[in-house]
Amino acid sequence: MLKAMTDRRIDLKGVAKHRDVIKKNSVSTLKQSLLGLVLLFGMPAFAEVNWFSATLDNDFFVNEDNGYTNGIYVSFYDVNDKKSSADLPDAWVKPLMWSMPSGSIETSVNIYSVGQTLNTPYDIEEVVPAEGTFPYSGLLSFTNTFIVVGPRYADKVSTTLGIVGPLAMGEQTQKAVHKAISARTPRGWDTQLDNELVFELSRGRTWRSWVSNSNTIDVLSGAEMSVGTLRSAVSTGFMVRYGKNLEESFATVLLADSRTSNPIAVNQGWFVYMGVALNYTFNQIFTDGNTFHDSRSIDYDHRNNMLSSGLTYSWGESALSFAINSPFTIGGDDYDREMDKYTRYGTLTFAWQI
Repeated sequence: MLKAMTDRRIDLKGVAKHRDVIKKNSVSTLKQSLLGLVLLFGMPAFAEVNWFSATLDNDFFVNEDNGYTNGIYVSFYDVNDKKSSADLPDAWVKPLMWSMPSGSIETSVNIYSVGQTLNTPYDIEEVVPAEGTFPYSGLLSFTNTFIVVGPRYADKVSTTLGIVGPLAMGEQTQKAVHKAISARTPRGWDTQLDNELVFELSRGRTWRSWVSNSNTIDVLSGAEMSVGTLRSAVSTGFMVRYGKNLEESFATVLLADSRTSNPIAVNQGWFVYMGVALNYTFNQIFTDGNTFHDSRSIDYDHRNNMLSSGLTYSWGESALSFAINSPFTIGGDDYDREMDKYTRYGTLTFAWQI
């Protein structure tokens, strides 16, 4: 279808409390490993179509094991291709619906995603990582996204609710995965962020700004803003794509900003792409630490930009996508460039119609 991180002291008492909570909340590692959320959005042209997707983000793809180290996401997509009207949005996003266009649309999509995100410092074998290193943190989240697609643009509103801290079960997940693949054992999870409920509200738009005469090359531009205790930020950027059936999949880029998906080809289509996003982050819990009390945190450049490149291919009622997302600093120092390495990752998505 779709024609869309001030250093602070370690609270030692909190560390002991975290250890107790973690022990009490041990559950099946297999069950924890399956927690997540993802992508998709390109769907074929039917009146009512449901899709499911699974996405794995991991720095293993770029030969790293630190910073944004892992994300796993699963999503369900309820697609409406009736041009005369959009499906009604859920209550989660209704406070943002005043900003959505009221004109005719091509498609609307309700997306429901759950996921787990993990962040760690550079040396995961240190029991007490040095101050100023990337804090340990885990996030369990639920996101409802509503997208409407017009002839050459697509709009998105989304609401994310989640919990950061031991209850997010990041320690158990990472240790289970590392044991399964015989990787280094992470030892510093007792210093992770405290339990905290978090939220984020987001509004974005992408435009299909230019299309070649052969319809095999296009340029997408976009902008997005978000506010919340999870993250508050503004961004703008562009993407160049080359491939087949591009018109039906341009709106999938709206999900890439939330790390829950990759741009996806549909209807026997395929494309390769490269994009640049210029971001300014006002706050994000993974680097700033807990919102209402002291916790680990780090200094960082609030101007965090991203270079993305990838490819996607669809066949039958399935699609596969892979991308490398590489942060880059403009005019930063050595510390900023080192931080860029911490947040570089590869991402793989598989989506199928159900």
